[in-house]
Amino acid sequence: MKAEALLEVERGGVVRTLRSASPLTLIPVRGRPVVHLVNSAASPLGGDELTLTVRVGPHACLTLTGIAATVALPGPHGEPSRTTVHMELSEGARVAYLPEPTVITRRARHTSVLVVHLAEDAHLHTRETIVLGRDGERPGELTSTVRVTRGGRPVLRQTLAATQEVLLGKRVLVTELSTADDRETASGAWWSRTRLAEGGTLTTSLADDAVTAARQCVAHTGLGTRP
Repeated sequence: MKAEALLEVERGGVVRTLRSASPLTLIPVRGRPVVHLVNSAASPLGGDELTLTVRVGPHACLTLTGIAATVALPGPHGEPSRTTVHMELSEGARVAYLPEPTVITRRARHTSVLVVHLAEDAHLHTRETIVLGRDGERPGELTSTVRVTRGGRPVLRQTLAATQEVLLGKRVLVTELSTADDRETASGAWWSRTRLAEGGTLTTSLADDAVTAARQCVAHTGLGTRP
């Protein structure tokens, strides 16, 4: 399955364009600059190619959240699946992109790509939660790539091939990026926060379950779900 969805938001949280494509369903919340992203079918399934494009106008705010966990499933012939999110934030725009966890099931082969272009004074807060397998299940394969630029300059370039060896035996990795956070680099048991050269911080947390990893990450960012 191939699907492409589009969301364009103007100042005041006004949705100018909203085009869903199953399984990518976009549901705006009336009176608030919030849009829910819902997987309306079992996806991503091996062979799926899903693309979401988000454009946020000057001085507009948007919170784009998931409703339920994304479960990556194997295809009938071992094909990989791919989800790509493109975001363009105009001057003064602020976006919180907070999807629910992505669970990589046995034999699944999934690639997740987030590409963000920021204007000079735009800001992004995003959190990715990776869960390796369902309870008691050996996970499949996940490659996660994040590319963020500000005014054409690289803010973050990161690619992770997630395995339990890479995660030091843990099942869950939470990665949180805030381009508005100016706190210093710090670390502790199973978490770290890195200050980025172009501004902002990248915080990571490892745990055996998603709730613990998320709480640990939030405790060291203080961001909660704010845009």
